[in-house]
Amino acid sequence: MKTILCIGAGYVGGPTMAVIAKRCPEVRVEVVDINAERIAAWQSDRLPIYEPGLLELVQSVRGRNLFFYAGVEERIDKADIIFVSVNTPTKEFGHGSGRAADLQYWERTARQIARCATRPKIVVEKSTLPVRTAEAIEAILCANEKGVQFDVLSNPEFLAEGTALRDLEQPDRVLIGGRPTPAGRKAVEEVAALYAHWVPRERILTTDIWSSELAKLSSNAFLAQRISSINAISALCERTGANVTEVARAVGMDHRIGPEFLRAGVGFGGSCFRKDILNLAYLCEAHGLPEAAAYWQQVVELNDYQKHRFVHTMLSAMFNTLAGKRIAVLGFAFKPGTSDTRDSPAAAICRLLLEERALLSITDPRALDHARDELKGTPRTTFAADPYEAAAGAHAVALLTGWPEYRDLDFGRIFKGMEKPAFLFDGCNTLEHEKLAGIGFRVHRIGAPALG
Repeated sequence: MKTILCIGAGYVGGPTMAVIAKRCPEVRVEVVDINAERIAAWQSDRLPIYEPGLLELVQSVRGRNLFFYAGVEERIDKADIIFVSVNTPTKEFGHGSGRAADLQYWERTARQIARCATRPKIVVEKSTLPVRTAEAIEAILCANEKGVQFDVLSNPEFLAEGTALRDLEQPDRVLIGGRPTPAGRKAVEEVAALYAHWVPRERILTTDIWSSELAKLSSNAFLAQRISSINAISALCERTGANVTEVARAVGMDHRIGPEFLRAGVGFGGSCFRKDILNLAYLCEAHGLPEAAAYWQQVVELNDYQKHRFVHTMLSAMFNTLAGKRIAVLGFAFKPGTSDTRDSPAAAICRLLLEERALLSITDPRALDHARDELKGTPRTTFAADPYEAAAGAHAVALLTGWPEYRDLDFGRIFKGMEKPAFLFDGCNTLEHEKLAGIGFRVHRIGAPALG
């Protein structure tokens, strides 16, 4: 039985290995992590991450051909293929601080593999890495004194939290990059054969390793660019009386553009977009391309501007003071369908509101525990599982995560329990604004005139 090892049991490693285990029952799949608590959670029915359908999938293969282990080194030599999915955060110190990728965890893992392996391995980059990282990884692996041969591949993930299982089961493409050598091509084919258990061959793209590494950064940058672009248009819509939803609908019907990622809101978040764009800007600058670096840097700056602009709209509408006013915050996860709050627009907006000395009552169907951790120690902040409880006595409601269940709330009931005038700020543009105005709310939406 071929053994696959994944080092890193996070948002990418856990779901990806569960799908491989399901689709490749003849393969033994092991997931390891240095965090024993995280591994214990994967071994339980209270998984460390929320993803629709993930628990049921893990339960169906766990103990059959999917196994979770604390500790890393003792599992390395048993594996034929090693996927590495460790954290690559933005560097917070020294040269490149705030922009460059911090690769210390990747290098540490490469050295562990080199130290423990006694037979040839295929090592697969699953983390999002700067272009040409594989060159450094190869140098570390091949410096081993045992003469062990390693083939390093790039196989970036293209998962969206909230739809990760669908993205894995029915991917737009699987990208595998390797060296243009006989050994490199053989390694690429071996990994491609795993995915071919369920992915049509025409969707499995093979390329050189540098293009594969850069494609992941580029994909995230292009998606984030579209969000920042429509949010820039939303600001102009509010000044001119146009409606950004109608503008986006017209633009999206152009087949050359398409409708995806053209919904105006409070900005993008999550663990990837900001980190990857800043890294892309840093790479451009490091390679002597300051104009290209400035272009990508502006995508991030406009995203920050959108959040500040949203808070300024709240401040201006509520008579230029938020001090002592209770604001019910609906949603704290960075997007619906996930419990992840990393780089959540809601978190940034809550901190800006707290700077204005507002009183916050925060609710979220999946991310409330993470919200408590994120805002731990901040004053004037309470948390409620029930959105009606969160809104009771509030001066305003701010929708910051577009959970579908919020569209079905009884806003008439919410309105009755609020201070008057009652404000509603839709940061996701998902509610029925005319209906809300008819109830009595003063409705403020992204990229369109206020109502009520």
